[in-house]
Amino acid sequence: MTAPPGFPGSERPAVRPTVESGLDPFGLGQDGDQAALVSATGTVTYAELLDRVRSFMRRLGTTRRLVLIEAGNDVPSVVAYLAALAGGHPALLVEPGRSERHRDLIDVYGPDVLVRAGTGSLIERRPGTAHDLHPDLALLLSTSGSTGSPKLVRLSRDNLVANAASIAEYLRLRPDDRATTSLPLHYCYGLSVLNSHLLAGAGVVLTELSVVDECFWELFRSARATSLAGVPYTFDLLEASGFATRELPSLRYVTQAGGRMAPERVTHFARLGRERGWDLYVMYGQTEATARMAWLSPELAEQHPSTIGVPVPGGRFRLSAVPEARDVHGPDVGELVYEGPNVMLGYAREPADLARGRDCAALHTGDLGRLTRHGLWEVVGRRDRIAKVFGLRLDLDRVEQLLRARNLPARCVGLDDELWVFSDRPRTRDRLRAAASESTGLPASAIRVERLEAMPLTRAGKVDYAVLAEQGRRLRDRPSTGVRAGPVTATDIRDLYAMLLGRPDATVLDSFVALGGDSLSYVELSVRLGRRLGALPANWHMLSPEELVVAARPRRRGVTVETSVLLRAVAIVLIVASHADVIAVMGGAHLLLAVAGYNFARFRLPTSGLRARVRGVLSSVAQLAVPSMLWIGGVALVAGTYQPATALLLNGVLGSDGWTDDWQMWFLEALAWTLFGAAVLLAVPAFDRVERRAPFATALTLLAGTVLLRFLWTGLTAGPTERYTVGLVLWCFALGWAVAVARTRMQRLAVVVAVFVATLGFFGDLKRELLVVAGVLVLLVGRSVVLPRFAAGAVATVASASLYVYLTHWQVYPELEAAGHPYVAVLASLAAGIALWLGSRVATSGLRRLWSQRTCILRTT
Repeated sequence: MTAPPGFPGSERPAVRPTVESGLDPFGLGQDGDQAALVSATGTVTYAELLDRVRSFMRRLGTTRRLVLIEAGNDVPSVVAYLAALAGGHPALLVEPGRSERHRDLIDVYGPDVLVRAGTGSLIERRPGTAHDLHPDLALLLSTSGSTGSPKLVRLSRDNLVANAASIAEYLRLRPDDRATTSLPLHYCYGLSVLNSHLLAGAGVVLTELSVVDECFWELFRSARATSLAGVPYTFDLLEASGFATRELPSLRYVTQAGGRMAPERVTHFARLGRERGWDLYVMYGQTEATARMAWLSPELAEQHPSTIGVPVPGGRFRLSAVPEARDVHGPDVGELVYEGPNVMLGYAREPADLARGRDCAALHTGDLGRLTRHGLWEVVGRRDRIAKVFGLRLDLDRVEQLLRARNLPARCVGLDDELWVFSDRPRTRDRLRAAASESTGLPASAIRVERLEAMPLTRAGKVDYAVLAEQGRRLRDRPSTGVRAGPVTATDIRDLYAMLLGRPDATVLDSFVALGGDSLSYVELSVRLGRRLGALPANWHMLSPEELVVAARPRRRGVTVETSVLLRAVAIVLIVASHADVIAVMGGAHLLLAVAGYNFARFRLPTSGLRARVRGVLSSVAQLAVPSMLWIGGVALVAGTYQPATALLLNGVLGSDGWTDDWQMWFLEALAWTLFGAAVLLAVPAFDRVERRAPFATALTLLAGTVLLRFLWTGLTAGPTERYTVGLVLWCFALGWAVAVARTRMQRLAVVVAVFVATLGFFGDLKRELLVVAGVLVLLVGRSVVLPRFAAGAVATVASASLYVYLTHWQVYPELEAAGHPYVAVLASLAAGIALWLGSRVATSGLRRLWSQRTCILRTT
């Protein structure tokens, strides 16, 4: 079915691709003075673009070769792409910076040439080519699957031209139009924006900025951009960043594709566009159709927001019978099958496929649809999302919609005779089960509800149902809550990792360290493992679940708790109790620094790869610094207690030499800058190599250096505020580091000597010094302790919340202590810190979901 007469866009505008002999039509024959590419650094005219493309063509040579291009939203990437097309070289577009994915593609397909993003630097892997390339093959794009399989879509030059021409037609593109690259160019949707605008002689504004960045909108206005493209999540970001009230006089239209947007959202933005003077075009497509198959005109969006409109010019839909779908949706529903000049040549799974011609005449989309009485097509679900549970056929997408309507967003998969419902929201299990039962008619016993820290996403930013199904299969034989009776298995441990670390992709071969665990998550995990396995080996964090179930000693009465966890809890209680004048046992914060160094060496140093190490440490810095800055800054604004330098963790540099309230936060400042310094050290390749070859020698050298620094700086005893400065407490962190990597008896003996030398006279208070010595020696012994179950839970909670307790207790205890209630002051301080910690977990989980989705939008391929 083509666009019927009377529908907007049925009249063809004058889009005339001018093809210079031997050159590709996309923009290479347009008015030379017209702006083709606009960026924050300047403008490239069509004449300049043509010169650059010709120059790059000469670098590629005359022999057709397979060219892998890291396609960033920058001028060199566009030039490389156009030069490859113009020279007849099949281009494989990939996301910049995804080295693992690139290695897989390079290993499988063996491209002849690599082009780097940003610079356009060209790496020739061989002279000529190693491939038999079909004459029609022009472009290779990744599918959006999640398995990591290097499955590619093969597209021809005719596919690209037909798709770009149809888009230019129904959008009525003009030479004075300018589109922003709000989507990546390695994604078919983002690439179609470039192709269609260049074909029409229009301009493209290149940027990597997000729509939530104010700089994006400054560039949008200064470049007089006329259009914006987005996937559903882009519109969430637009709404959150105040798009509705932005003054954008040049904006002519907004397009939406990349997944179904809820009808009410379509109506909202269509109405907003009508009020603000721009049009909303809803579109439907797949990479296999070179991006676009259908479009809904702005005039129809408000009245028919659930539809995808009509086929793009030159295309048509038909329905293929799907009996199980008819049982669910009715007799007028079938699988959408698309035919048109933009349908791909076929898939590629290996290099031999690059020699194949067309083997796909019609595209079976996998989407279930119907033709409405208004002549508009509507997608009602996915063919692979029909499940049969208890004899009932269920449209899982529809079930999700019904749950979302009850403010219970969740994702559903069907396994055998059970409906599995996954949610990333806490405390919704019972309500989800009841709502799912009511919505589907299934008995509650046939519904399993599981909570995840975050939903697994494909590289296209969509929920990865394959991972959810695998998670369900792993849990199928277990109750949905609690611990299964009988021996604990490796799968049980894997499931615990998946839940607490937010890693549904975890396997029984992945260790805590390999999954990116850190000192903030190890407390809860180690206690839970102790409950299930009994005494844990000292190196449990390095062992896979399979190794753990073998290495753990049999369960004894009570729960096994690591000494480092116990020390964290004891130290923070001592800090608060001492400040509230319940007891007078100082030195807890310096002991916490040693524990931090110990955990740093255990959880960050074993990470493979220099970059991964540095990223992990910087992540720890952020987890410490961000809440600290927010809290201190908030208190400074409300109560005026702290100076701005303290909120920036710079009091030790910019603050007073004498004691003020700003010194209260010295521990957080010292730990944050120490971790940052460690990240800088680890970023030096030579240091990274030396540390991996000789971990204890490296740690001991650092310890000796920091101890020497403290003696040279202050002599035997540090001054009243000197003992809280970053440079003078580095030895505490280094001491914990050395404890963690000491393996032999002689190494442990060296640490014992070092701890006495380092603490000797530092405080001028023997009791304080002995507390630090005793704590470090307990770490060195490294034996776990067995506590009653209730006590283990309390210790784990206090230890996990120790950062927040330290952060908040300064604002909690003074008034209660002054009122003569020191014990209440201690309990209230602990309670406030724990409450803030629990709140931060909820907020962090939400932000993690938001960030992962945003990242995946930028990474879509």
